[in-house]
This record gives sequence, structure tokens and C-alpha cells, in this order.
Amino acid sequence: MPRPTPSRRAVLIGAAAAGAATLVGARAAEAATATATPAVSGTFVVPADSVPHTRTWMAWPDSTSIWGRQLSGVQQNIALIARTIAGYEPVYLLANSASVSKARSMCGSGVTVIGSIPVNDCWMRDTGPIFRANGAGGLDTVGLNFNGWGNRQVHTNDALVARRVAAYLGLPFTAAGLVSEGGAIETDGAGTLMATRSSIINANRNPSLSQAQIEAAMCAAYGASEVIWFTGIKNQDITDDHVDATSRFLGPGAGAVQIPDPNETDIWATDENQQYQALSSATDAQGAAIGVTRIQGPNYNVIRSTNQNFVGSYANYYVCNGAVISAQFGDGNADGLAYDTLSTLFPGRTIEQLNIDNLGNGGGGIHCVTQQQPAA
Repeated sequence: MPRPTPSRRAVLIGAAAAGAATLVGARAAEAATATATPAVSGTFVVPADSVPHTRTWMAWPDSTSIWGRQLSGVQQNIALIARTIAGYEPVYLLANSASVSKARSMCGSGVTVIGSIPVNDCWMRDTGPIFRANGAGGLDTVGLNFNGWGNRQVHTNDALVARRVAAYLGLPFTAAGLVSEGGAIETDGAGTLMATRSSIINANRNPSLSQAQIEAAMCAAYGASEVIWFTGIKNQDITDDHVDATSRFLGPGAGAVQIPDPNETDIWATDENQQYQALSSATDAQGAAIGVTRIQGPNYNVIRSTNQNFVGSYANYYVCNGAVISAQFGDGNADGLAYDTLSTLFPGRTIEQLNIDNLGNGGGGIHCVTQQQPAA
């Protein structure tokens, strides 16, 4: 039986749509127009994920209006991810003041819980600041003007997380010239970006910007000069097909793409194959071909979850100091292949495979809920 056509985070949309409708553009506009601290001089670039980190940033979900009966399970997964990463590098986790005690209890003493920056949800990859380094000890931040994935979810607090984290750290902050999310843009740290058109060249994020204007804003924000575009899929999940669920940069001239199990023939399988073909034929900012490694996806008839919105992404791993934090889904063959592939791609790092099915049922993965702060 083929995998049901999923809507991924669709389970989150219904409960929050009414509230989101009242916020159309409001908080995103506030984030984009509020006075920003200017960055210091120098060329700032968003480095590759694999550079040494100072810490990982995460956020604690506590909204029953968003998660309903799934909330407890999602909190368990967030705590597991935080505890695991904390074994390799410091973790700072944002929590609403009323949830600080519970977050500390579940995450343990190895995780620093911060109660002074309120949040709506746990997707720190999309809401948090993008950190940039200038190679001379300087660090600053840029915000992508988060608007709840096109005003699909309440984001009164999440729209301000990026600038509030920057202020907490005393780092310069600049609002980017487009609306997007961190999970929508991958960088090799050397001038090349990749993204899906569906998630960025979209009227629910950037209605008045052309592709050329969006590319210019992306490159300015990330310190890049080249964008590789995939077509993507609109209106089938809350993110409009974020690139980090399928395609990842490993560094300059190298990438990895999750490919579908041969049993899978739906729109997501087609998208994965298209991304693999596109990246395999692309060149980077230096004009060099990109070597692409395949990550075999799971068989959705074998995995533990039967949720039609489940995201089974091995590609949504998170690289931290000394380890790669990835998922396992109960497909023993695919889980083992993913472990072997990641071990080959990241020699010298421990591969941690976690059961995060509750998060997957909500349409996300480990990379989605983490944001690295690189060492300057």
C-alpha cells in the first residue's frame, strides 16, 4: 500500500488558523521594521552547520491550542533531543515562564532553561536567529521575519524570538529583506544556498518580491552569491516543503538528499527524486559540480507511525560538536542504512538515532527544533 498523501503539519493548522488570521503580516511587519542594531563592519557569512558550536538553541512547546493531545508526547521528544545534544555541547532552551519548571524537570540539569523569552511553539530552526561569523572573531545575527509559515499559525511571540535571542546575547541583529524560515534555506558556508521555490517564492511570504529580489535578499542575509532552486510542493504541509527535510549541504561541493523507498510513489517521493536530480546536475558558487550522497528513506508501510502526516526524514539530522543527532522510525533496514550513511558522511562523530515519532507526527524533525550558535 502506498504512503497516504500527507499534509505533514496539517494537524497543527486547524486549531490555530483563526488566531493566525488576525495576525496577517502584523508581527512580521513589526519584526522587519523595528530598529535593528547595525552589524559591525566585515564580511559576515552563515557558516556550514558542521563548524564548532558555542551552543544549541531550542524552545519548549506548551500550547494545547496548537498541539492538543499530542503535547505531552512532543514535550517528551523535545526533552530527549535536548538531553542528547547536551551530552556534546551546551543547550539553551526557551520556555514560557509558566513552563520553566516542567521544562527543567524533563530536560535535566544539563540544559539551561531561559524563561525570559516567550514562545508559541518549538520550531527554533524557523523562529530563531541565523548566526553569522566574519572569520575574525565577530558574530552577528539576522532574522528572517517569521510570519507563521504564511500566517498559518499563531506567532505573536515566535515572530520576535530571533531579535530577542540576539538581544539576550548582546549581538547585533539585522532583519532580512524577505520573509522566510531557517528550515527553508540550506547553506554550504561558502557562497551557495539551496531552497524550494514553493516555500519562499510564495504569496504567503513574499507577495511583492520577484525571484531576483528574493535571491538578492537571501544572498545578502547569508553572505552567499548563488541559489540552487528546487520546485517543491505548495499547500500540502504548513511549511510548503522546507528543503531541510530532504536536501542538505555537507560543505562546499558536497550534499546529501533523501530518496524515497521504491514502494513510495506519492508527490513527496516525486519531490525527493526531483531534488536529487537537480542537485546532482547543479554547480556551486565556485562553478564546481556538487557531489551528492543518497540517504535512503524509510518504508512507510514498515515504520512505527501510522499517522498520515508523519515526516520520516533521516535528512533532517542535526550536527553538533562530536555527534550527529538523527531519527530512527522502526524500519530496521532503512534505520541501519541511514546510520551507516551518516557514519560515512561524518567520520569521527557519534551517530545518535532517536525515536522522535511524536515530533514526526507533528510534521517535523530534529533539525526543525534546533538552531546552532557557531563559535566565532
